[in-house]
Amino acid sequence: MNYIKGFTYGWMSGRGSFRSPEARESLRLMQERTGSTTVIFALAALQDTPHSTKVDYRGEHIVEDDELIAMLDYARSLGLKLIMKPTVNCRNGTWRAHINFFDEDVPCEPKWHEWFASYTDYQRHYARIAEQTGCEMMIVGCEMVQTERRSAEWRQLIADVRQDYAGLITYNTDKYQENNVKWWDAVDVISSSGYYPINDWDHQLDRIESVIRPYNKPFFFAEAGCPSRSGSAMIPNDWEWAGTVNPGEQADYYTAMFNACKTRPWVSGFGLWDWSAALYKEEEALNHDGYSVYGKPAEHVIREFYTSLPNDVQNNTVK
Repeated sequence: MNYIKGFTYGWMSGRGSFRSPEARESLRLMQERTGSTTVIFALAALQDTPHSTKVDYRGEHIVEDDELIAMLDYARSLGLKLIMKPTVNCRNGTWRAHINFFDEDVPCEPKWHEWFASYTDYQRHYARIAEQTGCEMMIVGCEMVQTERRSAEWRQLIADVRQDYAGLITYNTDKYQENNVKWWDAVDVISSSGYYPINDWDHQLDRIESVIRPYNKPFFFAEAGCPSRSGSAMIPNDWEWAGTVNPGEQADYYTAMFNACKTRPWVSGFGLWDWSAALYKEEEALNHDGYSVYGKPAEHVIREFYTSLPNDVQNNTVK
């Protein structure tokens, strides 16, 4: 696995979103403006609540298969490497980390095996597309903290996905949760979300290194980023933080994160969060307070970092 100079693209894109010329131009600009060589296609299926057992990956809320395949093919034509990331949201707004059921089955209550059956069907559907389009990696889940204790089910899901997909498989745990996943041996690559306070990177990297060392596997941050708001550098995971617009703080965050990680050869890249399929006008960039870096100072920080790395730099596992 080469170093992942990546960006997450198209999050929350609904049916038809990838059919527009603007979506293709956005992807091209992502590559050009950030120096990214990998794109992560993040899909958002829906379940009604964190206690619902049906994962819905058909409907207006998600791109259709043909438009996804066409966009994957276009990304490949640009020379980008491809990562498939099918994840899930709750329609009622609850964060997916709270998806949870009783550990012991109770009559008339929703059950883990029902949810995993539906979620596995969802993952295998996109595993077949990932195989068809030659994706280099598949991320089979993201920040699903309460599910992670169900080791047997996750091991079975990964085994099932391997029946449809021959590439690398990882799971994206949440920040601070790296030590709670007891089935890292079942995946090819370990990954997590790197939303750590700007002044705490060295401490967190020390902790993560100690957690992953026994597995001797590659590691990368499948998500990492910071909104462009005052105060967000200390709580980069809080997308609802009501700070004032501050593109400079976002750029400072990326600088600190990259400086900390480049001294750790076992950190094998990033899937930065995030690049929209529908960009705002560039002249409005400095008034935009979200995670997007388009037209902001952080864009230049990212490009400088990514382009400073050789294209063939290899990952290093923790020894």
